[in-house]
Amino acid sequence: MIVDVHSHAWEYPRHFTDDFRQQAKRAKAGVELDLTVRLSEYLESASTADWTIVFGGKARLCGLWVDDQYVADYVAKALDRLIGYLSLDPTQNGWQDEMRQGHQELGLRGIKLMPMYAGFRPDESRLDPLWEYATENSLPVLLHTGTTFLAQAPLECTLPRHLDPVAIRFPDVKIIAAHVGHPYEPECIAVIRKHPNVYADISALHYRPFQLYNSLILVQEYGVWDKLLFGSDYPFTTVDASIEGLRNLNNQLEGTKLPRLDEQQIEALIHRDSLEILGLTQ
Repeated sequence: MIVDVHSHAWEYPRHFTDDFRQQAKRAKAGVELDLTVRLSEYLESASTADWTIVFGGKARLCGLWVDDQYVADYVAKALDRLIGYLSLDPTQNGWQDEMRQGHQELGLRGIKLMPMYAGFRPDESRLDPLWEYATENSLPVLLHTGTTFLAQAPLECTLPRHLDPVAIRFPDVKIIAAHVGHPYEPECIAVIRKHPNVYADISALHYRPFQLYNSLILVQEYGVWDKLLFGSDYPFTTVDASIEGLRNLNNQLEGTKLPRLDEQQIEALIHRDSLEILGLTQ
């Protein structure tokens, strides 16, 4: 089985502010990113994926807002392939009502948070109702951790270390730190090693192959391959490209004495049954 735990659904540019679009040019040498999402294109570029977890995003500070109804409608087009998560911005009024509605009325089965983009830390006390609700309803929570191109997004909010006190206080919630916390991978690896229910996804990292190699060497040295989940971060990249990138990581070591990544562990990562791990089996 191949499960993509990190894919987006939104309408571009409608769900983004002009400021977000302008700043996004920094991500690719002054060229505006094409963040258009088309389900048919995703499925074509995910030819080997059995299941995909999909979410939008809510972050008023940085200018991204996708209603959960939009995600639910997107997922409804391919219920045999897609599982939807609701999104929350806890800095905005009514977020607890949105949480209950997204879960209870729309049938969304997990929570996506964007702490840096919305300007909050996941360990703040105002989020206690979120973590309590996730515990009571067995909802996995995936958070963006790591870098961004947006100037107003505070890096302090994105550090993987802030998941440590959350996992101590709410140990039963399945938590996924996106992108292995890039570029704070060692910190992220320290957190996932420490807590049984905290994981990291490797989405949107294959196109930085040497950095990903170094991160996975640290994973290998700490013996936490089993705490990594496969993800793409579509539309920023695709499932097929991500798999190819993972399988080619050792190729860059030709002519060196650098240690090689365990290719059996790479295959196990690609084929990990993340639905079973996250309690999302059908």
